[in-house]
Amino acid sequence: MKKTIITSLLLLAAAFCAHSAGAQTPDSLTVYSEFESLPVVDPLDEKVIVGGDTISIILPQRNFGRYDRGLFNFLFIPKGQWTFGLMASYGELSTDDTQLLNVITNLDFKGKMYSIKPSFGYFIGNNQSIGLKFNYTRGEATLGSLGVDIDEDLNFSLKDVSYYSNSYSVGVFYRTYVGLSTMKRFGVFNDVDLSFGSGSARFKRYYDGELRDTRTNTTSVSLNFSPGLCVFIMDNVSFNVSFGVFGVNIKHEKQLTNNVLDGSRTSSGANFKFNLFNINFGLGVHI
Repeated sequence: MKKTIITSLLLLAAAFCAHSAGAQTPDSLTVYSEFESLPVVDPLDEKVIVGGDTISIILPQRNFGRYDRGLFNFLFIPKGQWTFGLMASYGELSTDDTQLLNVITNLDFKGKMYSIKPSFGYFIGNNQSIGLKFNYTRGEATLGSLGVDIDEDLNFSLKDVSYYSNSYSVGVFYRTYVGLSTMKRFGVFNDVDLSFGSGSARFKRYYDGELRDTRTNTTSVSLNFSPGLCVFIMDNVSFNVSFGVFGVNIKHEKQLTNNVLDGSRTSSGANFKFNLFNINFGLGVHI
C-alpha cells in the first residue's frame, strides 16, 4: 500500500514539473490514480434501434395517479413484427373399480379433453399485438358403472353412460406484454379475445331399458381474459403458457332426443376461476 501511494505521488510530481517546464504530455497517455473511478453507464439508459429509430429500452408508461413502485416495462417485442403461434392443452381423468367409503362403489369413469389453437398476429406497437386465433376443442367422457348405496331407501346404479362434444371458434385478440429485464428473454402477458363459435354435444344413456340419445347444437359469443408467461428459447422462437381465469359468454342451445325436438334456450354467464382444462402450452415464431 505504501509503495503504491509513493508511486502515485512520484507520477503526480513528475507531471507537475513537466507542466511547469512547458513540456507537453503525449495525447495517447492518460494517467489515473487508484482513487479515481471510470464513468459508469446506467443500464436503464440503454438505447436500441427499432425500425431505423433509436428508442429507450424502457417503454414510457402513464401513471394515472397510481403510486410509483419503481417498476419498469422493458421492451420485449418491438413494433412491426409478425408472430405465428400454436397452443394446445390436454387433460385426462380415469378411475377403475374405485370404492369410496362403501357409499360409492364400482366407479369406472374415463374422461379427457384437448384443444388446438393456431393463431397469428401483428405488433402494432412495442409489446402490443393484435391478431386472429382459431380454436378446436373436443371432450369425451364414459361412465362404465357407478353404484351409490346410502341406505335402504336411497340407492341406485348407473352404467353405459357416455358424453361427447366438439366445438369450433374464431376470435380476434389483443395482447400486451411486460418485459421483465433488459435481456428481452422473459415476459408476462395478458390476452383479451372476443370469440364466436359453434359446436355440438351428444349424451347417451339408458332409461327404463331404452337408449336415449340427446344431441345439443350450440352457438356462442364469449369474451375471455387469459394471462400467461412467454420465454424466448431462441432468438425468434418463444415458449408460451397461458391460463384461462375469467370470461363472460352468451350461448344459444337447441336440443333433440331421439331426433325429437325438446326445445331451445339462450343463456349467459360469467366465471372467475382457475380451470385445469384451460391451461395452454404453445410455441411462437416471430419474424
